[in-house]
Amino acid sequence: MSNFTEMDCYLFGQATHYDIYRKMGAHKMTIEGEEGVCFDVWAPHADRVYVIGEFNGWNETSHEMKRVTPETMGVYELFVPGVQIGCMYKFLIIAQDGRKLYKADPYANYAQLRPETASIVTDISNFLWSDTEWMNARKKLSKEEVYEQPMAIYEVHPGSWMRHPGRDDDGFYSYRDLAKTLIPYVREMGYTHIELMGISEYPYDGSWGYQVTGYYAPTSRYGTPEDFAHLVNECHKNKIGVILDWVPAHFPKDAHGLAEFDGTATYEYADPRKGEHPDWGTKIFDYGKNEVKNFLIGSALMWIENYHVDGLRVDAVASMLYLDYGKEDGQWVPNIYGGNKNLEAIEFFKHINTLILGRNPGSVMIAEESTAWPKVTGTVEDDGLNFSYKWNMGWMHDFLDYMKLDPYFRKDNHNKMTFAMSYNESEKYILVLSHDEVVHLKCSMLNKMPGLEGDKFKNLMAGYAFMMGHSGKKLLFMGQEFAQEREWSEKRELDWFLLDDPKHKHMQDWVKALLHLYRKNPCLYEQDTTWAGFEWMNANDYERSIFSFVRKSKDGKNNLLFVISFTPVERDDYRVGVPGRHTYKLVLNSADPQFGGTDTEDTKRPLSYKAEKKPCDGRDYSIGYKLPPYGVAVFKF
Repeated sequence: MSNFTEMDCYLFGQATHYDIYRKMGAHKMTIEGEEGVCFDVWAPHADRVYVIGEFNGWNETSHEMKRVTPETMGVYELFVPGVQIGCMYKFLIIAQDGRKLYKADPYANYAQLRPETASIVTDISNFLWSDTEWMNARKKLSKEEVYEQPMAIYEVHPGSWMRHPGRDDDGFYSYRDLAKTLIPYVREMGYTHIELMGISEYPYDGSWGYQVTGYYAPTSRYGTPEDFAHLVNECHKNKIGVILDWVPAHFPKDAHGLAEFDGTATYEYADPRKGEHPDWGTKIFDYGKNEVKNFLIGSALMWIENYHVDGLRVDAVASMLYLDYGKEDGQWVPNIYGGNKNLEAIEFFKHINTLILGRNPGSVMIAEESTAWPKVTGTVEDDGLNFSYKWNMGWMHDFLDYMKLDPYFRKDNHNKMTFAMSYNESEKYILVLSHDEVVHLKCSMLNKMPGLEGDKFKNLMAGYAFMMGHSGKKLLFMGQEFAQEREWSEKRELDWFLLDDPKHKHMQDWVKALLHLYRKNPCLYEQDTTWAGFEWMNANDYERSIFSFVRKSKDGKNNLLFVISFTPVERDDYRVGVPGRHTYKLVLNSADPQFGGTDTEDTKRPLSYKAEKKPCDGRDYSIGYKLPPYGVAVFKF
């Protein structure tokens, strides 16, 4: 009796075997009364395939696998009685040219800790979940309702958020350690989601998890698959969503990995002009092969359906969409129409996004796409790629270019801060200040800021307030919430000792206040993708480098007015136009002493401001406010 049936072969060959991870790989089962493990692997051009491991003393010839019917599919299978959970194994593939290839299982659910490379038999189906309330609420969300939810993401590299001091090993926090420490921190700060970098198994720490060898295995650096499931479960019980970085764009050439898996270009394009990234030294998946597409689709579905993950942030989407991405003339092959679009990758995205969001209401697919490719979040019916969200890289570049400037020169670059709203309705956006912006000599967020130390902090406070008020969901990389001074490195934990310095503690408190303001006020998230939720009061005060705008809720209640100054000049009576004759209640003030501000009992600003019939900014009504240097004032009305 075969585990991998003719129907399995058919579905796999159509790229529609959505439970492929329950068939391929190594699975405990009982056949004809004998308990053991059934091994299945796809190696279509192999001459022979053997399974080797602890169970047979790594004997290379004792356990030859057989091709299942139809043999043209290239799936090999062998049931081995007596094999137990925890047993290490590999596939020995004899290529047609006689080479011996020792490969980890592409579908393995668990792997040895690097630098070792064997796969490990496990069972990921037995975890006892207790996140029913979260999962049921997620399933009830329509696609439009997803967009109306708050999303403030804390991007985390698990291996360097915190570490155990003085340990002989790397001192990594385990998944269970993170459940005890990261979750309370994220919850207290006010984030809605955690995004985890580098969870799929990978061999090289310095790749941060973006060069994957195990697309079906949570990395063993931080524990077992069950430990990872525990972390997700605890996040959900604490009403925190979990997003994983997922890398279907490319894979490394490590000998035990996917590259030339059966001695030929199995998972990658055969033509190196299509199958290799010259800049990255990696292989590109062949999106024209159904079995390869099914491999990737199965991985995505496993994370979302088996591990209850709430969404995937798809890395390097642009490199998949463009055949000439990172390549010179002669290094790439045009498509059948002579263009530079990868038509197979486009169809892959339409397929996988429609499938995942259709099968899993309330989940999200997020594109890290750095170009002006149209309709990334558009529907398939409108020839879009059907992602839920797109990282707004344009906003990020303009924002950072502006924030780095000496305040004297900001008046000439005012449009860098206003431009993103002109195209805001074209996609569903997430505003991102990610790990990529604080590595490779780009400086930490704090040290991007101009001026002396005090000015750096005030600049960054104003920048974070602008980000939180602007349309779009939010993402901030770990450590930047308390103004990490050094660039991030995966080799050490964050500089938590900085919180002993009041300036850094004030920054953390400021970001916390912004996050709680965001979560408590639907005007900041329920109408992110339309002008109905945003209105400039004054987008043109470039001489003073001050921005004022209103965020509006659907019901017209509890709207917020933001006034943000990006110069070190105090304005004793800054007058700003307002939408009507309301009372404007000051709910966030950067001059408050709890954030390191200079207000005292004697100089404290009033908490309420009645609109006066004094025309300003093209409005009939306005309020006057004493705006401090780099001042931020948020009013509710």
